[in-house]
Amino acid sequence: MKATALVTLLFLLHNVAAIACPVCEKRQPKLLRGITHGAGPQSNWDYLIVWAAVLIVLFTLFYTVKWMIRPEEKNKDHIKRMVLNG
Repeated sequence: MKATALVTLLFLLHNVAAIACPVCEKRQPKLLRGITHGAGPQSNWDYLIVWAAVLIVLFTLFYTVKWMIRPEEKNKDHIKRMVLNG
């Protein structure tokens, strides 16, 4: 299982560098060169929107995992127990 995950991760990381074409690579800011394809960010608002979305996703992920591992409901018939007990 670990070997499969490692091979998948390496495969995904290897292909990230092949996403941008040479023309788009010249248009991108230094931070995104070789990663993205297209016109790139048009203003600093684009960066703000992306970082806000990243923070929302990380916040949601943290609390999802936290409440799946330690649900605050003590009732054995609670719906969360179906997921935890498999």
